[in-house]
Amino acid sequence: MAFTVAALMSQPANLDLLIVGAGPCGLAAAISAQRAGLTARVLDAGSVVSTITQYPYYVSFFSTSEKLSLGGVPFVVATEKPTRRDGLAYYRAVTRHFALDVRQYERVVAVEQRDGGFVVQSETLEGVHSSTPARAVCVATGYFGSPNRLDVPGETLPHVTHVYREGHPAFDQDVVVVGGGNSAAEAALDLWRAGARVTLVHFGPTFDKKIKPWVLPDLQNRMKEGAIGSRWNSRVASIEPGFVAIRGPQGVERVEARFVYVMTGFAPNTELLRAAGVPIDATTGIPAHDPETLETSVPGLFIAGVVVAGFDANKVFIENGRFHGDRIVARLLGRPVPPTPRLSAELDT
Repeated sequence: MAFTVAALMSQPANLDLLIVGAGPCGLAAAISAQRAGLTARVLDAGSVVSTITQYPYYVSFFSTSEKLSLGGVPFVVATEKPTRRDGLAYYRAVTRHFALDVRQYERVVAVEQRDGGFVVQSETLEGVHSSTPARAVCVATGYFGSPNRLDVPGETLPHVTHVYREGHPAFDQDVVVVGGGNSAAEAALDLWRAGARVTLVHFGPTFDKKIKPWVLPDLQNRMKEGAIGSRWNSRVASIEPGFVAIRGPQGVERVEARFVYVMTGFAPNTELLRAAGVPIDATTGIPAHDPETLETSVPGLFIAGVVVAGFDANKVFIENGRFHGDRIVARLLGRPVPPTPRLSAELDT
C-alpha cells in the first residue's frame, strides 16, 4: 500500500496518525507528523513519559541532554548528565511547547483495520470507551510493565519487585538483587548505601559488558571488601518469605532476604501488534516490519522506539529512537526516508 498525501486524505478519518505510547519516541513521532502538516494524537495508558517515572529516583541518564532532546527544543541542564527529574520536566515542557494532542491515562485495547484505515479502541481510567478512526497508527509502547520474569515459585510474592526506586525502605534489612546489568548494579550500590545487607545473584561469571564506567569500580570495590555479597554463575530456584533459594556451583543454598529486587530488564509488549495481525518473531521478539520505513506487515501500521528491537532492548534508546517519527512520516508522505544519525553513545539507565 503506497502512501501519498492524496492517498492519506482519501481515507475516511480526520486523524492522519494515531500514536500509541507517550514516551519520548512517541512524542517525537507526534512532533514529526505535526511539522509535516499531518494531524496526530497520542494515547497512553499512563502519564507522559511514564517509563521515566519508573526509573530510580536518583538516576542520571547515560547520555548527555542534547542527545535526548526532541524537536530542536534545547534540553538545558546544569550538570553533564540529566537526572530523572530533569527528564520529566523537559518532556512535559516539550509536550506543552508543541501543544501536542496527548490523551493520558487512556489505554489502547485494540487496533482494528477498517475502511482502508484503522479504528483504535481505547478505555480511560474512568471506564469510558472510545473508538478513534485514523488513517495510520504507530505503536511506540516501550517496554516497562512487561518484565523479563524468572518464572520461579514465589516471584509474585509481595516482597518481590521488578522495579527499583530507592534503598531507604530496605535499611538494616537482608536483600537479594537479581541481575548483572546497570539496573542491578546501581540498585545494589544504592541499597548498600542505604544500610541494607545486599547479596547480588547473576547467572553469568561477572557483570554484563555495558555497565556504566563510573558505577563498576565502586561496586567491585564494595564486593572486594565484603560489603556486598555476590553469587556468580547462579540462578534463583525459588523465592519464599524471608529467603531465596539459589542454585550455584556449590549446589542449592538459602540466602536470607526480606526484600528481593529482580533487575532482569523488560521486553516490549507486542500484544496489540499481534492482535492486529503483525507476526512477531518467536526468537527475537521483533515484529515483522520494514527496517527502513518502520511499517509493519500490516500496511499503515508502524512501530517506533524500543519495540523495533524486540528482546534486544539495548539496540534502541531515546537517542536513536527519537528519529523514528521522521522515517514514518516520510513513508506516509511518499518521501525518501531520511537516514538515522549514528548512535554515538549508548543510552541506558
